[in-house]
Order: sequence, then structure tokens, then C-alpha cells
Amino acid sequence: MADYKDYGYHSANATHAHQYIAQPIIKLLNKNTNQTILDLGCGNGALVKQLSEIGFNAYGTDASETGIKIASTFSKERFAVQDLSTDELPEKFANLNFDTIISTEVIEHLYDPRKFIQFCKKILVKNGGGELILSTPYHGYIKNLLLAITGKWDQHANPLWDGGHIKLWSKNTISQLLVEQDFKVTDFVGCGRIPYVWMSMVIKATI
Repeated sequence: MADYKDYGYHSANATHAHQYIAQPIIKLLNKNTNQTILDLGCGNGALVKQLSEIGFNAYGTDASETGIKIASTFSKERFAVQDLSTDELPEKFANLNFDTIISTEVIEHLYDPRKFIQFCKKILVKNGGGELILSTPYHGYIKNLLLAITGKWDQHANPLWDGGHIKLWSKNTISQLLVEQDFKVTDFVGCGRIPYVWMSMVIKATI
């Protein structure tokens, strides 16, 4: 984790992205099916806290020690620090049977997204299969064109943002990544803004 750049969490407040991705994710969940949820890259734990408050059994890990410290003020048992470049769960979660993994606005920051999806697959297959729900900033031809012609591309994909986005995903590329690892994509939801210039997208897949 030597090159990890901490997001800089200062409070337990939900991030801006949480405002438009949380409800689409919750709508994809079912308490009978999604019985034990792991939020990989949970940040300050805002989504885990929200899910727990509406009756889901949710846990979270993140590479940010500051984020996990904040999250742990809600529940010490439900959070742990984890380097997402590894392929092992924290020891405190090793005996939990996760049937659902959620990861919001994480995969665009990862150098090796295939390894990350393989890690998710390993967790779910160990427990007989399950569901993976990802969110990531949306990229499509119309949105990309609008960003370019309005001169906003450098601001949107700023290479000077340390720890920023290094993978720009479309519906097709994120779906291809999941299918490569034997997942079946079942749901796609665009969220934030009007259709085809969405701020983010939510993908649900099963294995």
C-alpha cells in the first residue's frame, strides 16, 4: 500500500456520490437473497451504516485507516482496514459467509481491476455463489463527446489528481470484465443527471 493515496475522510457524512448511487443500489437488494453483505472500499462506512439501519447485515473494508476509524464509531465489529490489492479478507471477517459484495466508486481507481473482480469471485464462490454490485463513473459516447466539445475533458479526467481515476469504464467494458470472470450481468442502472450523461452507473452481476 506504499502508493495508496488516502481519500481524506473528515467525517461520517456521506460523500457527494452517495447521494445518487445509494438508492439505486438499495433497490437491487433483497433481504431474503442478500443476507450478508460486504462493502469493499467502504470509505467512511456511510453505505454500510445506511444498509444496517434498514435491516441488512452489512460489513465494510477500506484501505483508508482514517475512513475505517470514522466508520468504527458506528460499529467496531463491522469494519476493518484492508489493502484491496491483496486477495485475502481481514482475519476478523474470515469466517463470515458473504453472499453479496458491493463496491462503490472504487474500480476506476484500481491498477489491476481483473485481480479485484477475481477476489470478489473467490469470496462469493467460496460461499456457493452470490451477487456483485458495482458502481463507477459512467462513460459513453454521448457524454464523452459533450465533455470534449465543452472543453471539460481535462477537468473530468484530470491526470494531476493523485489517487484519482485511472480507468474510465463504459457499460460495455465493465460488462466485459465481469463476463470474463464468469459473472452474468443482470442489471444496469444509470444514476445522477439525465440518461446517457449519467454521473455514475450501477451494474449487478451474479455467479
